[in-house]
Formats: sequence, C-alpha cells, structure tokens
Amino acid sequence: MDGVICHTNPYHAKAFAIFFDKYKIAYSDKEFEDHMYGKHNSYIMTHFFKRSIVGDELIALESEKEALFREIYKSEVTTLPNYVNFLDDLKANGFKTAVATSAPRANLELILDVLQIADKMESLLASENVALHKPNPEVYLKSAQNIGIDPVHCLVFEDSFSGVTAGLQAGMKVVGVLSSHTRDQLPPCAEYINDYYEIDAAKVKALIRQN
Repeated sequence: MDGVICHTNPYHAKAFAIFFDKYKIAYSDKEFEDHMYGKHNSYIMTHFFKRSIVGDELIALESEKEALFREIYKSEVTTLPNYVNFLDDLKANGFKTAVATSAPRANLELILDVLQIADKMESLLASENVALHKPNPEVYLKSAQNIGIDPVHCLVFEDSFSGVTAGLQAGMKVVGVLSSHTRDQLPPCAEYINDYYEIDAAKVKALIRQN
C-alpha cells in the first residue's frame, strides 16, 4: 500500500519528524530512507530509540505515531498516477487482487475508504494479521491463500527492499515500484515501473507466464 498504491512516505516522514522531536530522538533523511520506508514500526522504533521497543510500549508508541500520520494524510490521500485505471483493467480481465501491508489496519481502512476501492480486493491484510513482518513472506503467503492462487502465479508490486525480498521469498514475481528507491537499491525484480501508465493487465499476464 505505502509507496505502491499511494506515495505516503513523505507524510510518514512528517509524522515521524514530529514524533521523534517530541521524544528528542535524532534522525536524518538518509536514516528514514534506510530504516523507515517499507519497515514495520517494531523495527523502526527499535532502530531510532536505540533499544528494544516491544509489547505495550510498542503498541502505545505505534498508536501515537500512526494517529499523527492519519491526521496529516487524511486530506491528502491520492494514488500513484493511473493506479485506479490499472486496477480497473485488472478486474475487467478477471484478476484477483489483494493488499498486503505492513501498516496498521486503521491506515489501510483510511486509504481504501477515501479511494473507495476496498470492494475491488479479494484480500486485505495489515500488520495485525501476521506474526512475522516483511522481509518475512508471511503476509504474501497468507494473501495467496486468501485468494486461492498458487504463489507462483502471483505478482507482487513493491517499493522497498524488505517488501521486494518478502515477495521473492514467497516464490512470487515482483514489480519494483520506483516511488521511493531506484532499481539499484532494490533486489532484482521481474519489471520496474515509475507509475501505472507503464503497465496494464496484458503485461501482468505476460510477467506471470514468464519462467
């Protein structure tokens, strides 16, 4: 979702900047790129606080930061260029579609409600739905199970190193969405796009059929 459906990373960075300033935690744009984009909050908090953040403390800090994000982003929700048209093309061609995000379900619901695309998805999984987070493939394997498709016949769209790794470890082909990183910063993908003008349902079929 983040960096794939919507370019949310700048808004997460704003929310984290406010959050870390409150707690007097040092950060930089480079650290955000390396240790925030595409990562789960348990990893992010532990990295920036320089100690293990788990349990009730993690829940409280995550809730505070994500509430900041939703407040900042709720009036800014928009997709990457041509995403909705691409999604409609997939649905018109019989594809099953799913969202598999490391974000909390409240963020997922905010974005899908504004975009009004939840009814176009056969599976919706957020951070609360898995025990292990990206780069572990659990969220993608569960998504494939939910939609009843063998992982080898699934195509993942990802913008982060951990996300691409998760898709590949699930045995799926991956399209690298270059909203946050360059192709050189990602593991090798089957295809790369800057936006959804560069891909359609026919291309997706061709990618899935490649050996």
